[in-house]
Amino acid sequence: MVESGRALEWRKRIGFGAGDFAQNLVFSAVGTYLLFFYTDVIGLAPSAAATVFLFVQFVDMLWNPLAGVFIDRRHPPWGKYRSYLILAGIPLAAFSVLCFANPFGGAWKMLYACAAYAGFTLLFTLANVAYGALSASLTRDAEEITVLTAVRIFLANAGCLVAMAGVPILVAALGGGRGATALPDGVFLETALPWRMALFMACGMLPSFVFMPLLPWLRRRLGKKGLFYVFASVAVLGMAALYVLSRAGGTRSCASAWIYAAQFVKATGIIVSTGYMWAFVPEVITYSERTTGRRVAGIVNGVIGVFFKAGMALGKTAAGLVLAGTGYQADRGGTHSCASAYVLPAEPRAWLWTMVAVAVVAVALLVFSFMQTKERVVMEASGAAQVKAGDLWREFRRNAPLRLLALFFVAAFAMMSVGNAAGAYFMNGLEMQAPLAQEGIRWLVCVVPALFLVVAAIALARYPLDDAAVDRLNREIAARSAS
Repeated sequence: MVESGRALEWRKRIGFGAGDFAQNLVFSAVGTYLLFFYTDVIGLAPSAAATVFLFVQFVDMLWNPLAGVFIDRRHPPWGKYRSYLILAGIPLAAFSVLCFANPFGGAWKMLYACAAYAGFTLLFTLANVAYGALSASLTRDAEEITVLTAVRIFLANAGCLVAMAGVPILVAALGGGRGATALPDGVFLETALPWRMALFMACGMLPSFVFMPLLPWLRRRLGKKGLFYVFASVAVLGMAALYVLSRAGGTRSCASAWIYAAQFVKATGIIVSTGYMWAFVPEVITYSERTTGRRVAGIVNGVIGVFFKAGMALGKTAAGLVLAGTGYQADRGGTHSCASAYVLPAEPRAWLWTMVAVAVVAVALLVFSFMQTKERVVMEASGAAQVKAGDLWREFRRNAPLRLLALFFVAAFAMMSVGNAAGAYFMNGLEMQAPLAQEGIRWLVCVVPALFLVVAAIALARYPLDDAAVDRLNREIAARSAS
């Protein structure tokens, strides 16, 4: 092992976090708007879109642990983990564009969607598994890991904010005017930027700028589990308010300040309650190192990746199936809604050029992150050569904290995935859908995420590694290394 100093420079901390900004910029753009692009822009049936997500995420679940083995067994010349910011990150940005560039019709449309989304997802897995292992290779100090986690999540949420709020505005700007639009009461308005949807999406990420800098303090005051329980309760409160307000507000609910306030409360709970979860990963890596004598960061992140991808698959597939099962009609929203002057245009070229702009920014940030990160705690080449694919199952079987953390990640990512995918529908002519379709969208935004939060809370309640246990493991590892 190559040991680390106690603290990193702020430029390096920000450089590390820039990698998460870049990945979340493209990931949030695809994760939030690709289902909407499939159904409302290129005309895929919701059931077909759900099939695409289910198939690709299943393939990715198989690939994810293999990516961990692939990374742990290799030592690229630019760095064991940071090399993949370039080797996987740049192709990832390119495939994010291809996801919104479907040039085919008929059956080829669905096949192209599968191929482009599969390329994006498999590359994201490679880049993200390596990036997850990178945090554990920069330092061994628990306080520094807490700071790195806070910086990382803060910048990751900034990337999500830019994608979720910026994409609707940029798509509308590039899509051009759509002329006068008739509202239900006979009034005609000129088409404008979809600022209401952008504001709603922004309210889903703005709490990160308020609360994520306080994450180390909140963690010390409430503890790891207390942090989750308190803010998960806040999230459920926001979901309940959003559900009630959207039902009571009728056609005016999409313009109500209370809707944005409820979204802000919901997002506050989600962001803080899940924001610290990546700091659990170095803990289970340390637990494994103490048990086996090897620091298999890629293996652990690969196993975790299987389960957070399972959560994403569950969330995205559920969204498509609920839309299909409740009779969602793409042509009923938009120009017929109370926010009709502010909806997303269905112009394919506008979506394509929007994603080109997103990809260019992501590539620049990935290069910056690569330049600012240097691994200091890595497995020696002799240990890396012993990593086998079977280690994935063995690690999962013998690492009890990892198994509980895996369940937590399934529930947490299913909660975030289903809520994000449904957000665009919630603010895009909800009241013009059939009553059953309206209720389905409300459940996807409010009720289903709350159920997943309950499952996450049950998993975390049984997680055994408190701060004292982690400190003891690090002391034992240090003593063994010294001897």
